[in-house]
Amino acid sequence: MTDLRIGGKYQLQTRIGHGAFGEIYRGIVLATSEPVAIKLEPADAKPPQLLYESKMYKLLMGGVGIPYIYYFAQEGDYNVLVMDLLGPSLEDAFSLCKRQFSLKTTLMLADQMITRIEFLHLKTFMHRDQKPDNYCIGRGRRKSTVYLIDYGLSKRYMVGGNHIPYREHKALTGTARYCSINTHLGIEQSRRDDLESLGYIFVYFLKGSLPWQGLRAQTKKQKYEKILEKKLGCPIEQLCRGYPSEFAAFLHYTRSLRFDDRPDYAYLRKLFRELFVREGYTYDYVFDWNVAGYDTDAYHDNKAKEDKPDKSDDGPEAGAGDGEGSQQQEEPAEEKKTEENKKQADGKQDGEKRSRKESEMQKSENRKRADIFRDKKRFGGDFIF
Repeated sequence: MTDLRIGGKYQLQTRIGHGAFGEIYRGIVLATSEPVAIKLEPADAKPPQLLYESKMYKLLMGGVGIPYIYYFAQEGDYNVLVMDLLGPSLEDAFSLCKRQFSLKTTLMLADQMITRIEFLHLKTFMHRDQKPDNYCIGRGRRKSTVYLIDYGLSKRYMVGGNHIPYREHKALTGTARYCSINTHLGIEQSRRDDLESLGYIFVYFLKGSLPWQGLRAQTKKQKYEKILEKKLGCPIEQLCRGYPSEFAAFLHYTRSLRFDDRPDYAYLRKLFRELFVREGYTYDYVFDWNVAGYDTDAYHDNKAKEDKPDKSDDGPEAGAGDGEGSQQQEEPAEEKKTEENKKQADGKQDGEKRSRKESEMQKSENRKRADIFRDKKRFGGDFIF
């Protein structure tokens, strides 16, 4: 695969990642040896995600923190997208920094991330999959710029000058760890949901984890139920305890927005900028990974040398490729029909019956709490836990 030439202008080199759509390679521009990223997906992919993503990048082209698109076409058995090669994702950088960012780094990132979302919203689109993996650090002269990537789940919230209608009973779209409570409840997403997700990401950066991580369940749907239960049961003040009140204020504000409200992005940036000044920080673009001495420009080269598969602790909740139909049950592996296994299966069935009964009781409780939340949101009130 690595001897493949794209459009006569680009050369594939080493694989640097993969996703639900296909694979990502590091490549070069043959004429200049400039590094690029090359995404490949099968030409018969349904739906053709790279085609949609290429259109999104072209729509957003010219914005700060938006990767530049060089080329998109079908080449043989693949759809090919050639774009700027970026540095590590914020999730990768987070791991490099021992899975915790300082307040200074978090505030500098928050300022840029809010601005990226504002730009996308100005183009009448919402992202719908906010997570650290979908923000990348620039390279070279742009290494202080944070880029927003992966628009495969993006959707217009304005059509013909009108806001899309409020709907319910929608399947979860995005990554369950960071998605809003309204998204869990099946409510159509809008601008407010991207921002609530950002609030969870900021807390994740500061604390190193979120209370609803690491939950186990037999199916994805059951796992989403457990995550919702944790989110509903964790007051904002408890979630943000030990950190500046601005983070709680951010989440309270995003949850108070009505479905079609235009968020006050300037207010949200001001919250964090004033905190930044009070803390006596200097906006010098020196992030934690710079202090630690990591060369982010060499990240992909170093990763390729290690030749290790990507690891994720998200399990089935990592929904970037799940889309609208993500809540699918996984079938257990078939067991050998020995007497011992039959006994184990009988015991397991009894346990599953009890588990299902307990699960139904918990779902009923979640529905009651969710109804209260939904009713509050219809009138724009903040949710009081």
